[in-house]
Amino acid sequence: MPATSLNKNHATPGKAMLASVTGYAMDGFDLLILGFMLPVITTELGLTSSQAGSLVTWTLIGAVIGGVIFGHLSDRFGRIRVLTITILMFSLFTGLCAVAVGYWDLLAYRTLAGIGLGGEFGIGMALIAEAWPAEKRNRASAYVGMGWQLGVLAAAFLTPLLLPYIGWRGMFLVGLLPALVSFLIRRTMGEPKEFTQQKTSEQQLSFTQRLKLLFKDRATSKASLGIFILCSVQNFGYYGLMIWMPTYLAKNFGFSLTKSGVWTGVTVLGMTFGIWLFGILADRFPRWIIFVIYQVGAVVMVISYAQLTDPTLMLFAGALMGVFVNGMIGGYGALISDTYPVQARATAQNILFNLGRGVGGLGPLVIGALVTQVSFTAAISLLAAIYLLDIFATLFLLPKKQSTGDTLGAIG
Repeated sequence: MPATSLNKNHATPGKAMLASVTGYAMDGFDLLILGFMLPVITTELGLTSSQAGSLVTWTLIGAVIGGVIFGHLSDRFGRIRVLTITILMFSLFTGLCAVAVGYWDLLAYRTLAGIGLGGEFGIGMALIAEAWPAEKRNRASAYVGMGWQLGVLAAAFLTPLLLPYIGWRGMFLVGLLPALVSFLIRRTMGEPKEFTQQKTSEQQLSFTQRLKLLFKDRATSKASLGIFILCSVQNFGYYGLMIWMPTYLAKNFGFSLTKSGVWTGVTVLGMTFGIWLFGILADRFPRWIIFVIYQVGAVVMVISYAQLTDPTLMLFAGALMGVFVNGMIGGYGALISDTYPVQARATAQNILFNLGRGVGGLGPLVIGALVTQVSFTAAISLLAAIYLLDIFATLFLLPKKQSTGDTLGAIG
């Protein structure tokens, strides 16, 4: 469909939500099946533990690169147009993982798939912010965040069922198909009305000019630093737990692949509920207060979880931990959208979140090293400590009096 016809049919809230949720779900599915398949891939390709962990790390590093590139392109050329490019790139290189013959070509495919993945979060969140009413922006952003968890749930339940029959190569092909469906959905959508109005009324900005809008004054610079810290802690904790927990449960408690999948499923259900609840609460109460409540809850639950030794209790306590540890992602999209103007919104979303994702990519490596050299208790205690940094950033760096729908620049 030509770009001109796309712009005649503005993105409706329903279509924007469907496109953003399905795309983000496919991202979650792809990354988590990698976590489940690492032991099989490691054995078949003869990888070391460091090489196996680096497949996740370089996927996330690719996401940082893609976030920087595609955020700017989305602010310049359009949300839908650039989303179609990112999803095609992500789909192509996810599929190519199925034909990898060794470490280096698989690493290249994962990195390039990550570049496509990097554009997904920020552009989808910008799309939602511009298609939904401002007073419902927190819950709308939370719904998109829940899409990732739907993909993770699918990975948790489908991988044990399909992996014995189609192998890890077939699983990468399964991850490819829904991404193509998401691409087709996006081809039927036009740009958000708010974006097209801004695009026609203002001159085009260079990447440097857009980047400067993230640091245009002291208040905005503090907010950018605070958001970066929140995104880094979020991703570090999430990937550190979700990538290594199935392996830890299998080695120390004898969890089968199926039972590890059940643990992941139960934990992700808790995360999904936490994200949904965050969006509802943040539309009714000051968002920064909800952040602090969740961050304190994360510290308490992670420390408590580190003391557990009963496998059954660990299985279900993971759900409550998931509420607080991952529920905060329900507020990031709305927070960033409310902090920056339309002409730099996708740039800010992608740069700040994906830089945090890049830091989060160190999570599997650091947690893996601590588990090997010290203990799992030491590794998970480190996670509790980093959420204290989250609390500091929320209290002293994030804007407090900002109302949903206003940008920080409009207030300050």
